[in-house]
Amino acid sequence: MQRYFYNEMLANEQFVLPKDIYKHAITVMRMRVGDKFELVTPDKQVQLMEVTAVDKQQARAKVIETFSHQTELPVVTTIACGLSKGDKAELIVQKGTELGADRFIFFKGDFSVAKWDDKKQAKKIARLEKIALAAAEQSHRTTIPTISYCNSLKELKLATDESGIVAYEEAAKQGEKANLVKVIEQLIAHQAPHLTAVFGPEGGLSTNEIEILMQEGFIQAGLGPRIMRAETAPLYLLATLSYALELVK
Repeated sequence: MQRYFYNEMLANEQFVLPKDIYKHAITVMRMRVGDKFELVTPDKQVQLMEVTAVDKQQARAKVIETFSHQTELPVVTTIACGLSKGDKAELIVQKGTELGADRFIFFKGDFSVAKWDDKKQAKKIARLEKIALAAAEQSHRTTIPTISYCNSLKELKLATDESGIVAYEEAAKQGEKANLVKVIEQLIAHQAPHLTAVFGPEGGLSTNEIEILMQEGFIQAGLGPRIMRAETAPLYLLATLSYALELVK
């Protein structure tokens, strides 16, 4: 069933579809009176809606049922990625949203070839926010991930109740494979309700960046014996978290 997000609480059971939802539901999906869709409100409640009236300018729907639907990872997860070339950021946001990430931070790494100047930042973030919204609707989430940008890893700070890992190629080459398991065990034991994971761009992270992160409390973690692309590693981590926190009992 089609799902949409609405950034206000419903004032009453009769709902006038805003322009963006009208365009997709009525014009694209060709919904008519009697058709149903889901609407997620800011309290993360899902409203089952039924279309009650349609004309060329406006459509109305009414609430049939309100329910909760747990589709979020049990741990708030932030993915921080160095800027990479091409459309890698779009892929990371789209697939990362489907896999449960709550926040995406992009930063200019020491080895980043791509650059976002001040003008480009706003356009890039707006584009990524649209991708996150569409992916959240498609995957039936109740939260839309946030997108932000920082000029340096020095701006990344861990909260006192937050775990932080950095996927480091050299750690993987040296066979490090215990730290990710340790972090996941802490998450399972509810010792840290929030995880921030840092990934470098195509060229990886510099030793200076690793030192900065370790001083902030991040730990190096290998993601297995294979070297992954910049856009693959975040998805690997999210899939691992989903398996460990949602599927294993």
